[in-house]
Amino acid sequence: MKLARWLMGAFVLAVPLLLVLATVWAPDKPVAMLTARWAPPPSRFLALSGMQVHLRDEGPRSDSVPIVLVHGTSASLHTWDGWAASLRGAHRVIRFDLPGFGLTGPSPEQDYTLDAYTRITLGLLDSLGVSRFAIAGNSLGGEVAWHVASAAPERVAALILVDAVGYPIVSQNVPIGFRMARTQGLAWLFTRILPRSVVESSVRSVYGDPSRVTDSLVTRYYELTLREGNRGSLPRRFAQSKDGADSATIATLRVPTLIMWGGRDGLIPPDHAGRFARDIPGSRIQLFPDLGHVPHEEDPVRTAAAARGFLECVACPSGR
Repeated sequence: MKLARWLMGAFVLAVPLLLVLATVWAPDKPVAMLTARWAPPPSRFLALSGMQVHLRDEGPRSDSVPIVLVHGTSASLHTWDGWAASLRGAHRVIRFDLPGFGLTGPSPEQDYTLDAYTRITLGLLDSLGVSRFAIAGNSLGGEVAWHVASAAPERVAALILVDAVGYPIVSQNVPIGFRMARTQGLAWLFTRILPRSVVESSVRSVYGDPSRVTDSLVTRYYELTLREGNRGSLPRRFAQSKDGADSATIATLRVPTLIMWGGRDGLIPPDHAGRFARDIPGSRIQLFPDLGHVPHEEDPVRTAAAARGFLECVACPSGR
């Protein structure tokens, strides 16, 4: 009788728990399930370093200096949709999903270091026959961009840093998804359950005006996070990174540089823009006081206009 009561009690407790788990259980999705929605033309996949790298290459092939766009942590090439629409009329625009994110998926070697991302970026451009280019990057993508400029200075005509990683960071607001991936124990759980509300909260936290975050935007981030292998890659990416480890390299850069920052960035404080400007001779700052950590996505019209003006200025004979 006691055993029967114990089993009944355990059942009563287990049922609500199982119901809760059923609502947040989120298994990985094979890339084939996501491709139709998130990789329509002009998307294509390029075999590179044991991966099928998801990329978009748009605009006039006559452009001798294409612009390469590199996304940040847990984002994808789609974060640059607004910039691509604005720039591709006059510029060749190349963007891709970094290993561990978007539809490209995990690195076969589980290598998410800056050296690996630099090699992938240059290797992709080699495969596309691009010898000289401008490069823009947001957050982690900005860190990749200036590492590329350091590794291949003869190939980089211009650099745009959008709320870029570069120096040790003391964040005021870290997305909950990042905190889960960085926490031992929770990282395992993160790869198996994922409430949509966690993704929504994370995206809203990096916008200066969270009301700009739409349901379709959350859906994109949510579904691409579920791409097979991406959630397992994120803790490894964090474990292999150390913000500011290569910051001394920044002062060696000699390339026309625009530093773009959202004034409401709680992840990488806006005063980092000034640090980049002091270290990179001749660089200029464009601050957007009302925007957050992803100003290129939050307000692509204003930010792309600033980028377009900068690129035109770099291309003019005087360089001014």
